[in-house]
Amino acid sequence: MTDPSPAFQIPLWADLLAVGIGSLQGALFAAGFRDRRLDLLGVAIIGIATGFGGGILRDVLLARVPLALESNGYLPVAVVAALLGMLLERVFRRLGVLLAILDALTLGLFGAIGTTTALAAGLPEVPAVFLGALTAVGGSILRDLLLNVPIALMRVGSLYAVAAIAGAAVLVVLRDLGTDVVIAAIVGLVLTATVRILAVLLHWTLPEQRAIERVRLRRRPPADPA
Repeated sequence: MTDPSPAFQIPLWADLLAVGIGSLQGALFAAGFRDRRLDLLGVAIIGIATGFGGGILRDVLLARVPLALESNGYLPVAVVAALLGMLLERVFRRLGVLLAILDALTLGLFGAIGTTTALAAGLPEVPAVFLGALTAVGGSILRDLLLNVPIALMRVGSLYAVAAIAGAAVLVVLRDLGTDVVIAAIVGLVLTATVRILAVLLHWTLPEQRAIERVRLRRRPPADPA
């Protein structure tokens, strides 16, 4: 295990912006279920879970007070963003491309923060990558659990977790090669966002389990007659 690295520090306004975008995305996702009626409190809870759920999971695993509870700004930002997402759903739906780009950047930002936080706490490289990816996608996991839908990481999608893992892994490798932690974090952030955006635009996905099973069945030789 290498020596601990300093955590990747970002301005408070940037962290709050990332939380707000995550909360907004969570509210828009919840609003897409027309068969489920959510009141304002329900939307606020979904927004809070999506906005900084990953950070809370990270801090709980590191046995520290969640960063979201150390400032008065995080909860109000998450709640307001979630309510705006519900009340102005049609407006934000028209900004789908912009929101997708911001979501990809937020994914990379959360991943960089989570990975460097884990390294600064003295975790080895592999657990640091895991914790960075968990920070990036943990909000989506909590959102899906609260809405009782299949978890996004288990559905056929556009490499959401893969992008986070790739960015975290590159960050750790660059750090081990002696790269400054800020530069390594920026490279990891850019890689995560790039993979995520390209996956959405080009419809990249991991192989579906049923598709793999069909290939196996086609390759299986016919059984000999008794």
